[in-house]
Amino acid sequence: MPILKTHEHLPFDFQVLRALRQQHYMTLDALSSISGVSAAVISKLERNQQTPGIDTLYRLARAFGLSATDLLAMSEAALAHRVAEKSHSTGQFDFREIRYANLAALLGTAPAGANISRPEVHRDDTELCWVWEGRLQLTLPREVCDMRAGESVQFDAIQEHTYAAIEDTRFLILHLRKDKRY
Repeated sequence: MPILKTHEHLPFDFQVLRALRQQHYMTLDALSSISGVSAAVISKLERNQQTPGIDTLYRLARAFGLSATDLLAMSEAALAHRVAEKSHSTGQFDFREIRYANLAALLGTAPAGANISRPEVHRDDTELCWVWEGRLQLTLPREVCDMRAGESVQFDAIQEHTYAAIEDTRFLILHLRKDKRY
């Protein structure tokens, strides 16, 4: 493998391995022993002189209790991802939203009497609704949740559901991607 002089333009920066190792109070030898990856390889990875194969990435991630994809994501050179909010309305519900690959956050407002069925942004996600002001009713196939300010509910977003504003309401809806169903 060629030695990489700078990591300025690399898509991944595996110096995160050193930070993880230090956070877990591990020496190179200890991480090597736990992961089965040689200390020499780990050292080269931490200095961005080598890129790991899938098996190596998997072994190192497991040593820290992570998935390989989590470790890879942590190694992305850009660790912060910024997006601008977008706005949309569904019926009388107004939303300001931000979306990332693994989540969507919708800050909503609705006047008393407004309702929507199956709000947008649906996949097989976990949905969380947190009422900030007012009163909001969530109807699911086998239950109705009447929420007041300060209350929240979490449910499987793939279910049919309806939101109804009982009072003028401000609320937050989070859609969190399910990595593994069971």
